[in-house]
Amino acid sequence: MDLATAFTFSVARAPHAIAICDGAERRSYAAWDAEIRAVAGGLRSLGLGAGDHFVTVLSNRCEMATLYWACQMIGAIFTPFNWRASAEEIAFVLADAEAKLVAFEGKTEAATAAACATTGLAMDRLLAVADGTGGGAHFAQIATAPAVSGPIAIEDSAIALMLYTSGTTGRPKGVPRSHAAERNAALACIAQLGLRHGECQLGVMPLFHTMGQRTLLMAMMLNGKFVCMPAFDAEGVLRLIALEKITALFLVPTMFHDIVHHPRFAEHDLATVRNLGYAGMSMSSALTLKCAEAFQPQSFVNYYGSSEIYSFTVCDHVIAKPGSAGRAAINQQIRIVNADPEARTSPDDLVAPGEAGEIIATMRSPDAFRGYWKRPDADEKAIRDGWYFTGDLGQWDADGELTIVGRVDDMIISGGENIYPEEVEDVLAKSGLVRHVAAIGLPDERWGQKLVAFVEPARPEVTAEMLDRACLKSALARFKRPRGYGFVAEIPRSGSGKLLRRFLREGRYTLLPGFKSTL
Repeated sequence: MDLATAFTFSVARAPHAIAICDGAERRSYAAWDAEIRAVAGGLRSLGLGAGDHFVTVLSNRCEMATLYWACQMIGAIFTPFNWRASAEEIAFVLADAEAKLVAFEGKTEAATAAACATTGLAMDRLLAVADGTGGGAHFAQIATAPAVSGPIAIEDSAIALMLYTSGTTGRPKGVPRSHAAERNAALACIAQLGLRHGECQLGVMPLFHTMGQRTLLMAMMLNGKFVCMPAFDAEGVLRLIALEKITALFLVPTMFHDIVHHPRFAEHDLATVRNLGYAGMSMSSALTLKCAEAFQPQSFVNYYGSSEIYSFTVCDHVIAKPGSAGRAAINQQIRIVNADPEARTSPDDLVAPGEAGEIIATMRSPDAFRGYWKRPDADEKAIRDGWYFTGDLGQWDADGELTIVGRVDDMIISGGENIYPEEVEDVLAKSGLVRHVAAIGLPDERWGQKLVAFVEPARPEVTAEMLDRACLKSALARFKRPRGYGFVAEIPRSGSGKLLRRFLREGRYTLLPGFKSTL
């Protein structure tokens, strides 16, 4: 079944239920379906057809979600990209995806126009949305076009969506996702997050990110309400929860941190939230317990996956086992193999129980991709003998559950000892002295690599000595203590909240005046 057909079934099931809201704008399933079909007709009149890539440089707004479904109606490939991206980055995606049409809004207009000029994409190939003013057409115009009668006949093996990886290690890679893979990923996520019919979900995870796409698709499958939020703001989230009676939050830990630590958290009515899920990065045990105390959720789940294969493992008991990534997800198998970034490790080269190694997942999963877009080199590196090499480091605990300890490329070898950044970060996060922390290895003549921690201090009086004492009082081995601290205004992150350690290695940070850094 293709995604547009699945959507029409949801419309028939509950036509009068509210499907989406964006500020004062809201649409029932029936009204939204009519608008989507008109926009699909408008896109077709602009020359967009089955198999064509439609790139969007938009924030989470009603029009973006409408364009997503309109693409599914006509078999076009929805290709969203980070609205905070530079003109150079957008130009790369336009050329790489061979874009047929590109949508922008006011805040992305200049960068998108410059990218089109660089790639030679004609200006009549631009679609303006909301306060966008240039381009060959405007969303308001195509929304009144003659509507398509319904979804075109298309195999569910066809590409529905192409996401671009966050590019934490270099140029982003296109990840084509079929209708079948997207449908199976959403169904698995619904089951493993414990979501129910009519669930009201916050749509703040960017729709250019796999979690944002998953939230939208899950909401539609469940006849739920998707509450658009163009950009994350902790107090704005608190207001929306109370206003829209949001029941489920599926976010990255960074967002949960800012929400539960907001000074006005206690002033808001959050009683409707019963379901918490996080993914994208590890959550410290301190933050896990803080979220559990603050929300008292009925369900609290760690969902570990990627853009390439959505489901790796799931832990539905994170309150009892903070930091655990749990067991293999539905229709998935996980192995841990010897980690060697310089060699082509075999999927059969398993580590001993309790040892750390690279996490690999079977490509037989029904929510797996089939390979990167025009990147056979990336396929060769990541896919071997039917297994996807995640680049993540993990180990099995005594219960046979997975603990993620970092990235293969982020592992620090200092004085011949392996140090995993996340175990150091977890200790510092528990100290109450930092808001956010990132540990990395820097070249050192004596140690090979010197472990340093970059922190956003929680209080003005925090010092490196206080942080070192917190490490000494913890169960962390002495050799794993940071050898230096950098107090920064902000730890660099991607648009989806993912930590960008390479920015720290490259010196792309700002030290806070008044704090004594010891790098």
